[in-house]
Amino acid sequence: MSDQQHRDYSNDAITVHWHPEKCIHSGNCVRGLPGVFDTKRRPWIDVNGANADRVQAQVERCPSGALSATRKGAEIAQTAQGPEVEVSANGPLLL
Repeated sequence: MSDQQHRDYSNDAITVHWHPEKCIHSGNCVRGLPGVFDTKRRPWIDVNGANADRVQAQVERCPSGALSATRKGAEIAQTAQGPEVEVSANGPLLL
């Protein structure tokens, strides 16, 4: 299996980093902020689709860590949270 390089999507306020090898395709990003994350569009991440605060908040909800973000030169660390379980219809349980 080949290693995939991460991809960056930027504007003047925020850069979203996507690491496809970590993505579990939970769909949290697409459901939470479809104006920014849309798998039918190329590129699939449009950081101009919402303000930087909303983009950052959605990135922090990524369960796999495939999404991260940088604002004004500082990496946005994903906040440590207790375990959460998300039940998907006809799908997996996500921790």
